[in-house]
Amino acid sequence: MSTLARDGGSRVRETALPSVSSASGRTLGDEELRALEEVIHSGKLNRTITPDSRAAAFERGFRDWLGVGEAVASTSGTSALHLAVAAIDPNPGDEIIVTPITDFGSVIPILAQNAVPVFADVLPDTWCVDPESIRANITDRTRAIMVVHLFGQPADLDPILALAAEHGIPVIEDCSQAYGATYKGRTVGTFGTLGCFSLQQSKHITSGDGGITVTNDPDLARRMRLFSDKGWPREGELRTHLFYGLNYRMTELQGAVALAQLPKLDGVIANRRRAGHLLAELLAEVPGISVPVLPEGCESVYWLFPVNVDTAALGVTVGELTTAIAAEGIPASPGYVMPLYLTPALAEGKTYGDSHFPFDSPYTTRSYTDYTEGLCPVAESMSGKMFTVAINENYTDDDVRDIATAITKVATAFAGAATR
Repeated sequence: MSTLARDGGSRVRETALPSVSSASGRTLGDEELRALEEVIHSGKLNRTITPDSRAAAFERGFRDWLGVGEAVASTSGTSALHLAVAAIDPNPGDEIIVTPITDFGSVIPILAQNAVPVFADVLPDTWCVDPESIRANITDRTRAIMVVHLFGQPADLDPILALAAEHGIPVIEDCSQAYGATYKGRTVGTFGTLGCFSLQQSKHITSGDGGITVTNDPDLARRMRLFSDKGWPREGELRTHLFYGLNYRMTELQGAVALAQLPKLDGVIANRRRAGHLLAELLAEVPGISVPVLPEGCESVYWLFPVNVDTAALGVTVGELTTAIAAEGIPASPGYVMPLYLTPALAEGKTYGDSHFPFDSPYTTRSYTDYTEGLCPVAESMSGKMFTVAINENYTDDDVRDIATAITKVATAFAGAATR
């Protein structure tokens, strides 16, 4: 097995791993089919006309699973984050601190409320947001801190929460990739003022698309429910709209699938942890690479498995490394996403027509011209210093060993060549 597949050697794996894009990699089954059939036969696909709403039942079930006071379901992970931002009700030009290494769905709600995303750099070991960079970016216009628990790993919350308390600003936890991740023994999503989860196809549980936002503040929960339903207080007889809101109501079809998925969540988390822990153990002594090490009492739920690379020790780029791993039958992706401030939407201010709003508006108190290279150096180094491999709840131990064997084979070969 010493000759790399890219050089004509035998591949480590010939069959595809279970994938979240197919039934083989999901927990979808008869329970979801029966739930959908019941909704279709009822003829009531909209939760507002359904007395025994599945979407409402999912809210209650998720609230109880996480151990929080309130939960509001919506149509996507992006809408779940939008409910959170809308609940804190920033003024135009207010700032919300966020990491640049996240899905654009973390930033869309900020712009949609005419606030400004301010980017804090990340830590090179976990690639989650750096608390000290958050501190450096707080101003008198900071309205919230959005913390993304990247790849299923908990961010370092204690210093972030201390900063938020010091400045009297709320924390929004983006837990889209981190169902059940724990920070010092406590589940993420329960630390901040608001916590947000995604039900998109690739997440730990799914309804295709969907989201849910949690809080222990009933006033914020009421505001989120109103915002998700066009500001319409349905408990009254008069049809009116109390404030600007959107239509983010989860459908009964989404609610039915999400509700059927919920009892499977603990098993999904346990299986991903088993696979992730085994992979980390098998890669512990491989030359030129390292895996994230979390503080005691913290647990990842392995949405993806990140691997840090010492390119000097291996004598290759991350791109060359992942190409060689993929040739062994194990898909691997260099980096993750480009820092969001380098995308045209932000670097060129492509928001509302050609206005560049809210960046160039009378509501801001400073110029936002720093969405350029150099803003977050660690985040910008990501694509050249790490790669990810998929983790799935349906991976067997043999699947995980194949992943580890491929990475070990490739890294060892490159490390040996680099020392000759």
